[in-house]
Formats: sequence, structure tokens, C-alpha cells
Amino acid sequence: MSTAVIIVIVAVVVILLIAALVALPRMRQRAELKKRERRLDERRDQVVTAHREEAADRERRAQVAEQRARVAEQEAQKERAAARAREEQATLHERGLADHELIAEDERDEFAGTSAVPEEGRRSEPRGGGQAA
Repeated sequence: MSTAVIIVIVAVVVILLIAALVALPRMRQRAELKKRERRLDERRDQVVTAHREEAADRERRAQVAEQRARVAEQEAQKERAAARAREEQATLHERGLADHELIAEDERDEFAGTSAVPEEGRRSEPRGGGQAA
């Protein structure tokens, strides 16, 4: 081999070594950056999972609260219906249409001839059917 070939080979090896020395830190930086990106992705995934679990838990609690609200609304409607029924009973008593409910069976003679105990001639009418409105 001639000296010129050896010089060329040595020059190429030196150039390659210089290129490797220059490229090696950049390659390390890229590898480190990719490693940090992977760590960041893992943290991001953990946070996303935590947020979604919290959202699912809150959604379940909201559904339970809505169901309780529906039950409470039904109970409120039931109470309103009971209140309306009591108001209707009060109106019947106020108008004298439920006087028969005010006396016991053993008091019938005492209240004979009143709206609570109609006269004997009207006794054939059904109870509560006394006076017309």
C-alpha cells in the first residue's frame, strides 16, 4: 500500500472520528429528550386516568343525587295530594256535606233532624248523599 492510500485512510478515519465526536453528544441529547418525552407521556397518562376516574365517580354520585331528588319529588307530590284531599274534606265539612262523619252511631238520636242525621223520610238516601250543592 502506498503512503498516499494510508494517508487517505487515516484522513477518512480521523474525519469519521471527528464526525462521531460531534454527532455523539447530539445523539445523546436526542436520546435524553426522547426519554424525557416518554416520562412526560407516562405522567400525562396517569393524570388523564385519574381525571377520568374522578369524572366517573362524580357522574355516579350525580346519578344517585338525581335519583334521590326524584324520590323526594314523588314524596312531595304525595304530600301535595294528601294536602289537597284534606282541603277537599275541609270544604265538605265547611259546606255541611259531611256532617254525618261528625257524630258517632250512639249520638244519632241526639242529632236527629240535623244535616248529620236526616229525618226518617230521607233515611233511604245513601249516606253522604244528603244535601245537594
